[in-house]
Amino acid sequence: MTWKPHATVAVIVEDPQGRFLLVEERINGEVVFNQPAGHIEEGEAVTDAACREALEETGWEVEPQAFLGMYRYIAPANGVTYFRFCFAASPLRHVTDQLDDDIVAAHWLTLDEIRNLGDRLRSPMVLDCILDYREGRQFPLDVIVEPEA
Repeated sequence: MTWKPHATVAVIVEDPQGRFLLVEERINGEVVFNQPAGHIEEGEAVTDAACREALEETGWEVEPQAFLGMYRYIAPANGVTYFRFCFAASPLRHVTDQLDDDIVAAHWLTLDEIRNLGDRLRSPMVLDCILDYREGRQFPLDVIVEPEA
């Protein structure tokens, strides 16, 4: 069997009121909450994937400001390994209400509201990434080295 980890991105977006942008989404028939997140497409720059996923899942254009880190998660349900490249981004503007089919809605939630979601969070990485962001974990975007197009 060949090991095939999934390369994904996630975006922590905080508004001026201290609320975080999360998506309510349907996964395998269950409704869960997650950051704007998804798979990196072949040939796509990692930061471009983060911006694309935020737009597709929330309708918001965002601008990455910092790299928070690469998080590894092994899904207990199926053993799949996910590598999540997580970014802190600024919200620029809301441009559409057309969201990906599996997205129920986008929400701005406080940290307490997110904590209260408990097992309705898609994975422990959702809260872990927000807490790392709140603790000031940030690296410059140029720590990710990619070939120029």
